[in-house]
Amino acid sequence: MNFSVILFVLVLFTGFFYLLDLLVFKPKRRFAAQQALASASQSAQLDPATERKLRHQFMKQPIWLEYSASFFPVILFVFLLRSFVVEPFKIPSGSMIPTLLIGDLILVNKFTYGIRLPIVDKKIVPLSDPKRGDVVVFRYPMDPSLDYIKRVVGIGGDVVEYKNKKLTINGVPQAQTAMDKFYDPNTFSYSLQFKENLAGREHRILNDEEAPVYVVGAQNFPNRDNCQYDVNGFRCVVPQGQYFMMGDNRDNSSDSRIWGFVQDKQIVGKAFLVWMNFNDFSRIGFFR
Repeated sequence: MNFSVILFVLVLFTGFFYLLDLLVFKPKRRFAAQQALASASQSAQLDPATERKLRHQFMKQPIWLEYSASFFPVILFVFLLRSFVVEPFKIPSGSMIPTLLIGDLILVNKFTYGIRLPIVDKKIVPLSDPKRGDVVVFRYPMDPSLDYIKRVVGIGGDVVEYKNKKLTINGVPQAQTAMDKFYDPNTFSYSLQFKENLAGREHRILNDEEAPVYVVGAQNFPNRDNCQYDVNGFRCVVPQGQYFMMGDNRDNSSDSRIWGFVQDKQIVGKAFLVWMNFNDFSRIGFFR
């Protein structure tokens, strides 16, 4: 059971007791307090402090109700925030290095591509579509219980080629500019680093000099006949309404080359901000 489902169950549970208290228990407590105040005022003149104390005594929620109903507004707020506004994620792997590092805590915009019903992930208000170059979180096609993050390199109808570690979209080579080698302190290794211009949007990518140019371990995914693999790489035609994803750490990423295309219904949202990395505070900020 994922966290969204757990939150939804908690919203229903606490909401039930919240309404029960609002409609049943609270009116009863208020009636009892009014009776007690009326009875006490007949025998003696009540000062404001005593009246407040007596009212509080009768209006106070029992502990079991306090710990169920009282948390409803907070849990509802968190649920709505995660479902429709932003959702936090933690980067667990190095497939998006150098853009995102292991341990980065990121925020994902949940409404950029449209408003979806929580739990069922059904889009009810379309707003826009993922664009080439967007960094996107999505449900892993082979196991929807897992969330993956990659960069969109191809949209519906695109012809995506990656031959000899050079990306071509619709016959147009995507420009690469060599940069200084990237040092990864987690693996104590250096990788070739390039600035890639993907449809006019720049970002950095890595290549491993020792890795082969051909794709290793391509699975039998839906629409696999849209792809052709050879010793130099691959060529894929992206089905309409689907996306081709690749990691920026090109030779160390399990992505659409291996497990295929991502459907629109599997999109979670657009990643846009590193809000914390406890190992490196300088990581905090927006990224592309």
